[in-house]
Amino acid sequence: MNRYLLPLSVLGTVAGGAVLLRDYVAGGSCPSKANILGKTVIVTGANTGIGKQTALELARRGGNIILACRDMEKCEAAAKDIRRETLNHHVNARHLDLASLKSIREFAAKIIEEEERVHILVNNAAVMRCPHWTTEDGFEMQFGVNHLGHFLLTNLLLDKLKASAPSRIINLSSLAHVAGHIDFEDLNWERREYDTKAAYCQSKLAVLLFTRELSRRLQGTGVTVNALHPGVARTELGRHTGMHSSAFSSFTLGPIFWLLVKSPQLAAQTSTYLAVAEELEGVSGKYFDGLKEKAPAPEAEDEEVAQRLWAESARLVGLEMSRGSSVRGQPLDE
Repeated sequence: MNRYLLPLSVLGTVAGGAVLLRDYVAGGSCPSKANILGKTVIVTGANTGIGKQTALELARRGGNIILACRDMEKCEAAAKDIRRETLNHHVNARHLDLASLKSIREFAAKIIEEEERVHILVNNAAVMRCPHWTTEDGFEMQFGVNHLGHFLLTNLLLDKLKASAPSRIINLSSLAHVAGHIDFEDLNWERREYDTKAAYCQSKLAVLLFTRELSRRLQGTGVTVNALHPGVARTELGRHTGMHSSAFSSFTLGPIFWLLVKSPQLAAQTSTYLAVAEELEGVSGKYFDGLKEKAPAPEAEDEEVAQRLWAESARLVGLEMSRGSSVRGQPLDE
């Protein structure tokens, strides 16, 4: 029997060390214990993955959580799961299709009418490396959902967020933004051969540029906005990448994936941290990788590009530019 003790002890040490290493690589858990009792939170794409886990974490802290999703059956099921697990009954499902400007406007109008306050907006929903699809309004799907949809939603809710200050906007970007470039001559991939990876990178760079310009416009309002890279997570987001499509890749890359790929729960820690941490009060326009502020790619800090993208995005989604730096949420043709 004793001859097995040493091997078992070594195996246990190795396994324990591997778990600790994995947790270190993943970035750790949200260090803040702050609660958000009574605060209203909107999380887009919250029926699964990082969005659902973010909603669950914030529900545990006492928030009034609104799950904003396209698939209402999954959204209702997720809300039920969160209510059961957290015993927080202020968790509700609302329909929002970020690939439809009409749906975004309807969702925002309902929020403005029914919610007295909105304290936290988590722009989490995303499409990753899908085929060359277009939104209901004809935008390239990744640019349309990941950037334009959240751009319109956020602008439509800005007055409510300002009235609820101090309030926070959290935008999920990606490390992939470093490979992105904003092609103002062909934002929607109408002239070039479609490259799904490049389109995804462009959309995530656009999120960072939006964050930067929005932060500038929100100075002095009590509303902050920050962006983050949540890490690579085991979610449905990567279903179009083919990452696990072969037994060979799963077998050979499995150990690496296990070390580097986060669970949705771990991947949600940065969103949670940006939403609740008291030490981040007043921090705005920053980019976080895990729980640490990082410098984004140079193009993500180009103010001229950020302002040009804002103006073009406003034109595309039909937001009327008013005097100064604010934007009114009325279609241009009305």
